[in-house]
Amino acid sequence: MRGKVSFEEAYEIPDLANSSREQAALYIAPKDLDRYLSEIKSPTGGRLDISNKNGIGYTIYSLTVPGVQGIPEKAKAEKHATDANNWIHNGIKDHRDRMGAFAALSMHDPAQAGQELERCVKQLGFHGALLNNWQRAGPDGETYILYDDPSFDVFWQKCIELDVPVYLHPSAASGKVYDTFYKDRRYLIGPPISFAQDVALHTMGLITNGVFDRNPKLKLILGHLGERIPYDLWRTNHWLEDVERPLADSRGDTMSRKPLLHYFKNNIYITTSGHFSTETVKYVCDYIGADRILFSVDSPYEKVEAGAGWYDKDQENLTKALGGPQQYLDVGRENAKKLFKLGKYHDSDA
Repeated sequence: MRGKVSFEEAYEIPDLANSSREQAALYIAPKDLDRYLSEIKSPTGGRLDISNKNGIGYTIYSLTVPGVQGIPEKAKAEKHATDANNWIHNGIKDHRDRMGAFAALSMHDPAQAGQELERCVKQLGFHGALLNNWQRAGPDGETYILYDDPSFDVFWQKCIELDVPVYLHPSAASGKVYDTFYKDRRYLIGPPISFAQDVALHTMGLITNGVFDRNPKLKLILGHLGERIPYDLWRTNHWLEDVERPLADSRGDTMSRKPLLHYFKNNIYITTSGHFSTETVKYVCDYIGADRILFSVDSPYEKVEAGAGWYDKDQENLTKALGGPQQYLDVGRENAKKLFKLGKYHDSDA
């Protein structure tokens, strides 16, 4: 399929790329590390050639992990976000028919995050923001800021005002979290356990602490076919409806007011990034619907050839899994066109 849109695709400022080598080495195979470092420093050039060969017409880039979320100092984080946004804007400005970007944001101050997002959307033409999960803060970097407190509604309301989504993306365990849970279980860092576990916790916090009830037009994107939440959706919803909400109501606590599936059908989008399984796509589609699923790769952590190759070579089975040829086209590009309000781009009507 030509004209695919892929938007969980990472970059790093070249001067800082080697500093990400240590974290990348946690979940990049040794033989792949040099390829990863070469690609992550160059959104254009070789990566554009790879996109051409694999039918990807438009790519939305985002700052790699841990990004700004790994910077505990507020002023330093805010400056790095601005610098990164300016860098990627300058890097792709001559290829806007092929590339866009998500804003990197410091989440120390939700109002300031909203201001930087507005600058990126209105002045730089970005498509939203990608946050590498929680924001590290505090003098030792061991305070973790999640965005489900009402004080963050000023940020979420800015997202709604700008009509752009936020991609909630995982980051590797570090600091005390690493020392406590993963030091002796290092091969569970990343896709095996830690990524899904951390983002699922954060997402369920957003849901149960009422963020979507207070901000019903908010759009959130989850990668990796939903960070495993869909596969436990019935049991989670049963417990929330029959146990947790009555408990919360009896205590006067905030609690989500709608069934869990409501938020996945109205607020949350799911991508295929790094999860190239037709059987799993069918399960998610049957539960949530093809209109909430979007193609993505997760490069350079995953190879474009693997993600795009799966979507193209298994077209017949994916078409059946998704409900028909139109749904196959929708997941590959049409849903992304609507979500990001994309105009004409390379092969957009191929």
